[in-house]
Amino acid sequence: MKLKSLFAAAAAATALATAGMAHAAEGISEFRIGILGGENASDRLRSNECVREKTEALLKVPTKMFAPADYNGVIEGLLGRNLDMAWLGASAYAKVYLTDPDVVEPVLVKINVDGSYGYYSIGFARVDSGVSGLDDMKGKVFGFGDPNSTSGYLIPSIEIPKLGYSMKPGDYFGDVKFTGGHEQTIVAVFNKDIDAGVTWADGLGEWEDGYNSGALRKATDAGLVDMTEIKEIWRSPIIPEGPIVLRKDLPIDVKLKMVGMLAALTSMDPECAYGFMAGKVKGIAPIDHSAYETIIAARQAKSN
Repeated sequence: MKLKSLFAAAAAATALATAGMAHAAEGISEFRIGILGGENASDRLRSNECVREKTEALLKVPTKMFAPADYNGVIEGLLGRNLDMAWLGASAYAKVYLTDPDVVEPVLVKINVDGSYGYYSIGFARVDSGVSGLDDMKGKVFGFGDPNSTSGYLIPSIEIPKLGYSMKPGDYFGDVKFTGGHEQTIVAVFNKDIDAGVTWADGLGEWEDGYNSGALRKATDAGLVDMTEIKEIWRSPIIPEGPIVLRKDLPIDVKLKMVGMLAALTSMDPECAYGFMAGKVKGIAPIDHSAYETIIAARQAKSN
């Protein structure tokens, strides 16, 4: 079914369900949601609990959430068909697609408050570090989140060398370290364990708030960082926001109901949408594979 048709049908299916005509989804006995890394597991589970509850009520089957320690845990869960849904970064989706193009399909994407669906990899350092840009990072330690993160590794690993700074540890930066995730990178910079790091943000709104959405916003809301004590030192070109994906071989009525429920989330339950989408958003809208072809090509090129 074409995405626009799926989206329209999803709205009708959700209307029926919320009108009290829902019945147990046929063809599945449970529904499993994977939560990509970026913050500690308990916070990830808490941020997504409302979506789990809504899914369970909608599909009338037990719904479980899984928050592996790293991105690869969700990727392998999808590839093994042990997960039914996840919100992936573009690079993580690229890895799934390049490994097996028949496992998942992108269906929805976060829309920023300005109507765009892009975001940035943001390089940052402490205000008192003496680092104002990459020119000041010679011999210093640069932190990256996860090898499967788009903003936390893939895009910086392509764009920073274009500016003349080698990413090989010891060539320009004193060391290049993987911290494990966006939250870990933010905390490591804030605590002076590393000199600078990269994370993701929509780049909209105020720096002091951690922008409108993204890892900095989540960390600010959680009280993990005081944004007045860190500063932006680098910004990538715009990156396409990662997709919410569903397992391709799910029954069509399950897909319809899930797309409809999630698309309506910002209007029906703004507080739930805020937690699920990592901050302020305008909405959740249809997306398809074509939006990620450039990221897939970039990831494929890096692996060759």
